[in-house]
Amino acid sequence: MSEHTEEETEKSEEQEDSSETKEETSNSQNEDSSKPEPKEEPIKHESHKPKKEPKEKIPFKERSGKWYDKNYKLLLLIPLILLVLSLVQLGIQYQQTGDFINKDITLTGGTSITIFTQDSEISTVQLSEYLSLSGKVQDFSVRELSDFRSGKQKAVIIESVLESNELKPLIEEFINYNLDSENSSIESTGSSLGESFYNQLRFAILISFILMAVIVFLIFRNIVPSTAVVISAFADIIMTLAFIDILGIKLSTAGITAILMLIGYSVDSDIMLTTRLLKRHGEINKNLKGAFKTGITMTLTSIVALIAALLITQSFSSVLEQIFTILLIGLAFDILNTWITNASILKWYLEKHRRE
Repeated sequence: MSEHTEEETEKSEEQEDSSETKEETSNSQNEDSSKPEPKEEPIKHESHKPKKEPKEKIPFKERSGKWYDKNYKLLLLIPLILLVLSLVQLGIQYQQTGDFINKDITLTGGTSITIFTQDSEISTVQLSEYLSLSGKVQDFSVRELSDFRSGKQKAVIIESVLESNELKPLIEEFINYNLDSENSSIESTGSSLGESFYNQLRFAILISFILMAVIVFLIFRNIVPSTAVVISAFADIIMTLAFIDILGIKLSTAGITAILMLIGYSVDSDIMLTTRLLKRHGEINKNLKGAFKTGITMTLTSIVALIAALLITQSFSSVLEQIFTILLIGLAFDILNTWITNASILKWYLEKHRRE
């Protein structure tokens, strides 16, 4: 009996323990059920995001072409403003001096004395100060010629409107020795002869410009393109003369000759451009681009050659120095007037003509 009772008690204890564990689990389940369930975050798919399409890179040539098509008419304001300023400068120059340019003794008349300085150098600064303080020489210029390689002074040139018998004693007083045919060279030009040279050269420029305009009109037989060529050449000359006045360069007969040469230099690129655009069919911009490559190569080649010639000759030849300087200035303005003035007028004309 005792064994049965012990077994029964053990069983009852085990049943109580199991019931307790069941209660605990049920309580824990109830607690878990009472807690709010965490919300599940929606899964974001990459396919739902709006994809940014990469921007197409427009080539520089295409962008520059669009910009030019949009603004080529406005570009005409640049040469127009420069032309107006150049005319104003020439007007001021004429009001102050009675002429559009500064002339040297070959055009006004006067004396040029060249002193050869192989043994001893002459200070051009001191000589200029001496002539200024003397009060006898009002309008003069002093410059030196030197060897291109060594840079050593070879000669000093003094130019003045005075007669040789007035200028020579002043120079001899400064250098303390007499001038003769061995150590110097004296050239004189009468005022009437210089004025005659100047009038003839002005007439030659006028006639050459008129003949150039006639030839251009005969070649193209179209008012607008021909006028564009003439305007570009006219602007080249006017801008060059105004810039020469600003630099204070005194034009000689060689300088006037350089102006004549400039007419030919400026017209050739304009005629090439006009011929390419008028005679060839197809896109205007494509023809313009081809003409630009050819024309700018021609002009830059001439500029490089002139710079080299100027560096070599400026030390021993004032005549060549002035010619090359004027041509360089004119070609720089020719780039502006050909590829902005003439090109824009032609493009404007052709686009309007083709629409009609």
